[in-house]
Amino acid sequence: MGRPARGATASQVVPVRLTTEELAAVMERAEREHLNRSEAFRAALSSWAHTDNTLTSS
Repeated sequence: MGRPARGATASQVVPVRLTTEELAAVMERAEREHLNRSEAFRAALSSWAHTDNTLTSS
């Protein structure tokens, strides 16, 4: 079956390298906001890109 779809088309996996400190900062905020790591990165990228679909799966 696989993972549930995030939208009408297939999602892409995008590897990224982070320092230990960068990842720790993301995870600290994710924990405060009750987000998993993927949700936290999507929210951060959405904010940076000025989109408003941070946690939707339309």
